[in-house]
Amino acid sequence: MQSWAGVPDGTAYLPATTDNVLWGALPCAGDRPVLTVDPGAEVTIDTISHEGILEDQGRDPLAFFGGHGVDVSMVLDDAVSLAASDIQRLQRGLGPHVVTGPVAIKGARPGDLLKITVLETTPRVPYGVISSRHGRGSLTGEFPLGPDTYSAFATVRDTSDGTPSGWLPLRPGEEPSVHFPLKPFLGIMGVAVDGTKRPHSVPPGRHGGNIDINLLTAGNSLYLPVQVPDALAYVGDPHFAQGDGEVSLTAMEASLRVRLRFDVVPQDEAVRSFGELSGPVARTPEFLVPTGMDEDLDTAVQNCVRAAVALLQARYGMDPSLAYAYLSAATDFNISQVVDVVKGVHARIRVEDFLP
Repeated sequence: MQSWAGVPDGTAYLPATTDNVLWGALPCAGDRPVLTVDPGAEVTIDTISHEGILEDQGRDPLAFFGGHGVDVSMVLDDAVSLAASDIQRLQRGLGPHVVTGPVAIKGARPGDLLKITVLETTPRVPYGVISSRHGRGSLTGEFPLGPDTYSAFATVRDTSDGTPSGWLPLRPGEEPSVHFPLKPFLGIMGVAVDGTKRPHSVPPGRHGGNIDINLLTAGNSLYLPVQVPDALAYVGDPHFAQGDGEVSLTAMEASLRVRLRFDVVPQDEAVRSFGELSGPVARTPEFLVPTGMDEDLDTAVQNCVRAAVALLQARYGMDPSLAYAYLSAATDFNISQVVDVVKGVHARIRVEDFLP
């Protein structure tokens, strides 16, 4: 799905051209928006996966994917253009991720929440890449087994019941025989930080960024504390699938076209609904999903528990000791990822438990 292909007339659309993306860093207050919309607007956005365009893969997606049997017509033109650009990523100490944006949402102010709802996710290619690199991953120093980056090429095809799935072989060179469900989502969803310094794209934080929460599939929302006027939202790090933890370093990374809605929750309503948020909160029809982050996983868990207790106090008026007890009895705490310097944990609080 190349840029502009299949985009209906009148659609608010943001292609992933070199003018509309940052590579390796996230927007800050000093960045100009590449699109400005009203609250409640729906925007269709193209994203580019970093896998297949990085320097340790040759920074040549035509050659990289061609080496896995992908026809030139099935390689994204915007990925080729970005890889061929003069962006000096490594020399500037930047991260791997490509983010599209920022998008200004008129009237959003610090103290408000920006609600980003994922309405639709559409794969742009029928393949993806899962990599491990030294210095990252849960088994640093053990994997990859050799000195170089290891990149597993994964394909998309139907299972016997017609369900599109990701596929890997049992051993290199064999036909794919291992399949797993596809659940496309954006690993990076965020708002700009205050100041003039762009954050590195890898560690997540209060701004959101590289949170890698695989619950953020179509139909679900993320709430982020606005830090600068007009929020300056951005998205990237598209995935076709990811297990909680993302232990190898990346999951099935592959480019997506997404349709998003941007809503602004005013500060007074935000406080009533969520309390004073210390970080992102996701919402699905089934779950409220507070988050906790820290370089230490134990501390990340503690931060997530604190956020969950505070959320139950603010939203339902629940006594903190009873909230703590409820969370122990009824709530799963999942590891979002352990590979992004700052580790992430998210809780799944069942909404139906608090209905009358």
